Amino acid sequence: MNKLNIDKLIDHFPLLKTLIALQPVSWFNPEITPVEQGIKQVGLNQLDIQQASDRLARFSSYLRKAFPDTAKNDGIIESEIIDIEKMKQQLQLDYGKPLVGRLMLKKDSHLPIAGSIKARGGIYEVLTHAEKLAIQAGLLKEEDDYGKLYSESFKQFFSQYRIAVGSTGNLGLSIGIISAKLGFSVSVHMSADARQWKKDKLRSHGVNVVEYEQDYGVAVEQGRKEAEHDANCFFIDDENSQTLFLGYSVAGQRLLKQFNDLQIKVDQDHPLFVYLPCGVGGGPGGVTFGLKAAFGDHVHCIFAEPTHSPCMLLGVHTGLHDQISVQDIGIDNVTAADGLAVGRASGFVGRSMQGLIDGYYTLTDQTMYNYLGKMARLEGLQLEPSAVAGVIGPMIVSENSEYLQRLNLEHHKMVNATHLIWATGGSMVPEQEMQDYIAKSVR
Repeated sequence: MNKLNIDKLIDHFPLLKTLIALQPVSWFNPEITPVEQGIKQVGLNQLDIQQASDRLARFSSYLRKAFPDTAKNDGIIESEIIDIEKMKQQLQLDYGKPLVGRLMLKKDSHLPIAGSIKARGGIYEVLTHAEKLAIQAGLLKEEDDYGKLYSESFKQFFSQYRIAVGSTGNLGLSIGIISAKLGFSVSVHMSADARQWKKDKLRSHGVNVVEYEQDYGVAVEQGRKEAEHDANCFFIDDENSQTLFLGYSVAGQRLLKQFNDLQIKVDQDHPLFVYLPCGVGGGPGGVTFGLKAAFGDHVHCIFAEPTHSPCMLLGVHTGLHDQISVQDIGIDNVTAADGLAVGRASGFVGRSMQGLIDGYYTLTDQTMYNYLGKMARLEGLQLEPSAVAGVIGPMIVSENSEYLQRLNLEHHKMVNATHLIWATGGSMVPEQEMQDYIAKSVR
């Protein structure tokens, strides 16, 4: 983007001035699409989600054996939802106004194997690839007990193949850990903002970690190049992978079951708002797709991004998607929320999902640190900075009368609303690192 184009862009989209000034901003999509129409834009459907769910069920006997911490949930990687009433009270104090409805947290921060939301998409894509290779080689049939994959002979088989991925941290962790356990040779290309403990953990699992002084975009590009030169190397593309996307989307039908078990209604008079931290967009995009398929027009998904990395808001708001990066408008893409440190959003998610995402907002690193500290103190939950990006979302929504009126979400409906904060990572953060995070929070 040259200077002239940027000036014209700012004239056309005045919101960019606030983005460039690194000030928190919110924007609610004026062109929300009815679910039926919006899902057609994606090119995937309920059947694709069901097939992903069935595949994960087939692998449950393998996961039970390979990762004993999945056994209590019968080899299914899933997280609980909890009420966070103390945090609700805190938000009301902080903002000096009431928050109506129920405030809950989705604990993807505590998912087994990888301790983050990436345990959904990353692990699913590796399992999909492993299944395809084993079936093609005549070693596996869909009706088999997949527990047989947990054997030395299968490790030997998979060791002929390689997997590569570019990551800011958590996706690399999920892919590295599951790939190494299956027997693949795996390289994780880590951007400059990736935490040292994540690199150390991967290396302890026998993963080849390649480090860069540049950001996420460079790490992805190098991972892609590595795979291009090796016919046996499979590159996992967080920016464009429909398989990753489907791994995340299974969360929708599972949340529907959890809500049914807890007798939580979601309908016209009981809206559901879900607040999702957003980096490149694959995780929150896939979850949103699954939620829309499960709950229809009664679920409203809001993406949260750091003020220094607002790539999805920038791409969707301008309509340029992956044709523009935050660096193009002078933003540095440097944030404490390593999982969200992405300069250029997924073009696939931005274009296909833009009608299904209700809104976007940005927040500062200090706000994330503050709520990380409050979450630890009030709710006893240890989360990464990026995982608390959704916490202020309910207040931002409740303050936006234009958005609520446009969707006919009157007060009597909002009183019945459920606000669900999607906590994306944190349970694996080493104790000292967590204490350093908490020390940066302001009471």
